[in-house]
Amino acid sequence: MDFKDYYSSLGVARDATAEDIKKAFRKLARKYHPDVSKEKNAEARMKEVNEAYAVLSDPEKRAAYDHLGQGYQPGQDFRPPPDWDAGFEFSDPGVSRSEAADFSDFFTELFGRIGRDGPRGGERDFHAQGGDHHAKVLLDPEDAFRGAMRQISLRVPRLDDRGRVVVDTRTLNVQIPKGVREGQMIRLAGQGAPGMGEGKAGDLLLEVHFRLHPRFRMEGRDLYMTLRVAPWEAALGAIVPVLLPDGGEIKVRIPEGAQSGRRLRVRGKGIPADPPGDLLLDVQVVVPPASNARARELYESMARDLAFDPRAENEG
Repeated sequence: MDFKDYYSSLGVARDATAEDIKKAFRKLARKYHPDVSKEKNAEARMKEVNEAYAVLSDPEKRAAYDHLGQGYQPGQDFRPPPDWDAGFEFSDPGVSRSEAADFSDFFTELFGRIGRDGPRGGERDFHAQGGDHHAKVLLDPEDAFRGAMRQISLRVPRLDDRGRVVVDTRTLNVQIPKGVREGQMIRLAGQGAPGMGEGKAGDLLLEVHFRLHPRFRMEGRDLYMTLRVAPWEAALGAIVPVLLPDGGEIKVRIPEGAQSGRRLRVRGKGIPADPPGDLLLDVQVVVPPASNARARELYESMARDLAFDPRAENEG
């Protein structure tokens, strides 16, 4: 997928004001609108202009695009980094189906992710109730096991008096419920767009994502970990301790003859929920180094006495 330079598409500078962007769009629309244009590439160029304007005329999308796009060149091969949009507060839940059809894969890949899996905010009707806002937040996986009160900072783009995008920060104290899952929405009542008159404010929907962890990963309610065992534990069987993300410890039985890659399931020891998830342990046999004379003697004895060929099953 190619990176798109929306500023180049409209022919404006990166510090262009909202009025500059509007003027450039109108000028190009008059030039390339298919109903009046005689340019050979009018339809394709008009789609490009419309897409650029959809991003740069929206302070929220523009701020997120500016944050992401530093250092990329037009046409450069591009893949958005994971969770690039985390911490941005958006007042709409993402692209509509019609936008996804009219615009490029680049646009949909970026802005189709905003709250895509979550519920949409209520319609803005005559009663002037405020709309819902959406934001993706990154949590530590341990929070799903213990629950926690976390201070979360969100970037809130807006236009200043000169029509340029500035990004404010607002900080919220958020109660993270025990058992929260990837993709789950935490709803903060009254923290969305303000209502008009006596209308109620909308809600803020926080879409939960987890940071990568060096020891484990989560899928749904299940917890996946690598269980490193010694060769004698794998060969003879053993009961070994496993430290859980909440600080607790359980004992797990390694079956005799276990090999690397074998998966053990401990039911009910995944993410606490109703019902709780499972703990899945991928066995990894770790071979100690022959780093001293005694260790080398033991390995030489095994090589001599066991007559074991790990490649025998691949022969013949």
